Amino acid sequence: QVQLVESGGGLVQTGGSLRLSCAASGRTNTINLMVWFRQAPGKEREFVAAAPKNGGNPHYSDSVAGRFTISRDDTNNTVYLQMNSLKPEDTAVYYCAAASLGRGGRVDSTSTYDLWGQGTQRTVSS
Repeated sequence: QVQLVESGGGLVQTGGSLRLSCAASGRTNTINLMVWFRQAPGKEREFVAAAPKNGGNPHYSDSVAGRFTISRDDTNNTVYLQMNSLKPEDTAVYYCAAASLGRGGRVDSTSTYDLWGQGTQRTVSS
């Protein structure tokens, strides 16, 4: 089993920066892709960024490209999301997710991922 635990949530002002972390524990050698999704109140969960294993090219949604940076430390089984130039529309619960080895699918689809963290609230005040 693999557990994902997010940290770094909280309140920040518009234009500010924060970093989220997601630490994986357990059978981490079974993890392939690690990603961040977010869900705003009343909206569907949406893809934010993805970090392939072993330093592959990251992927970003259009809404965060150029402002957010995802990074991954495979030694410590942790993925980070550095968020800069935050906007009120970035307010959401942010979820870390991972796909086990052998799972396929679109990188931006929730159905691709079988492992999910509990989520961490990020609020951007205007």
